[in-house]
Amino acid sequence: MQTDLSKYDNSWYKPGKHVFIRFLWYYISLIFFRSGLFPFSGLKVSILRFFSARIGKGVIIKPHVNIKYPWRLKIGDHCWIGENSWIDNLGNVTIGNNVCLSQGAMLLCGNHNFKKSSFDLIVQDIILEDGAWIGAKALVAPGVICHNHSVLSVNSVATTDLEAFGIYRGNPAVKIKERKIDL
Repeated sequence: MQTDLSKYDNSWYKPGKHVFIRFLWYYISLIFFRSGLFPFSGLKVSILRFFSARIGKGVIIKPHVNIKYPWRLKIGDHCWIGENSWIDNLGNVTIGNNVCLSQGAMLLCGNHNFKKSSFDLIVQDIILEDGAWIGAKALVAPGVICHNHSVLSVNSVATTDLEAFGIYRGNPAVKIKERKIDL
């Protein structure tokens, strides 16, 4: 068998909102999120809430952030979303309290089934529990849970769940030590 993209069909996938809402979000996100023209987090949080995202208090969203579908996003209190982060949330993304998503980090809820010739779409949710830190240019793969206070270091790839208070590095990421937080 060989890959045959002419058989690709993701008609089963439903983004969750009417095509007009998706169209409106696309252009608003270009102006207010993906550009550097509006660096104000408060305005971005209000826009996300308007599009049905559930956003806590004290959330900081830097410029050049790409969010696929805000209605599939939940962010807790006092979180930081860094420059050039990409939340490719074909599935639901839940971000707990006090989570840091560093610059260039990517949360990737979708992938393709390389075992099928039709290259079918696979969608799974991502959860970042309280206190998790996703380092700069790190990637969290579909279906991964980053448990409480886990760390995914710079340029690493999480393909499996991260243990609470574990520090992970590499591609694929492996646990290198325990995180200790001073009071």
